[in-house]
Amino acid sequence: MNSTSLLNLYLIFVKIGAILLGGGYVILPLITNEFATKRSLIKKEEIVDYFALAQSLPGIIAANISMFIGYKLRGKRGALLAMLGVITVPFFCIVALASLLSILTENQYVQSVFWGVGIAVIALILLTMRELWQNTKKDLSFYIVFFLALASLVIFEFSPIKTILIFTLFGIILNKVVKQKEAE
Repeated sequence: MNSTSLLNLYLIFVKIGAILLGGGYVILPLITNEFATKRSLIKKEEIVDYFALAQSLPGIIAANISMFIGYKLRGKRGALLAMLGVITVPFFCIVALASLLSILTENQYVQSVFWGVGIAVIALILLTMRELWQNTKKDLSFYIVFFLALASLVIFEFSPIKTILIFTLFGIILNKVVKQKEAE
């Protein structure tokens, strides 16, 4: 794997932060493209692992995953600069838009832009789902957990937090049982 300078790492994340519309779930295809496909700095599987870990921690997914990648590539300074890079453009955009909020929300052109951005975000979320699906080890236990979690959300209308907690515990228990059987 190649390395990258701290400045370059910051600038890559500034670019990602500038085009990151729709929140942390759409960052996976962007990061995969920049770090695995274009630059071969990190393997796709590692990025998917970082993404899963970033989702399970409190805070902003984009900031969490950027810190993991920054740390992997350049240590503590890399983690800090990657996180600062991914939030730089959004921070200044939020400050600028906050002062214009009342004017913008009533403008039909701005509403049309938001509608178009919303459609693009849905497409990016679907790309993230595809990336996660392709890079996840699928066996019988995966499908059991997947369909039980899906049923708990769709049929039983559990909250996402409750579902995450239940199936995190379920996954830990299932993993221990599988490892115990393999050891026997």
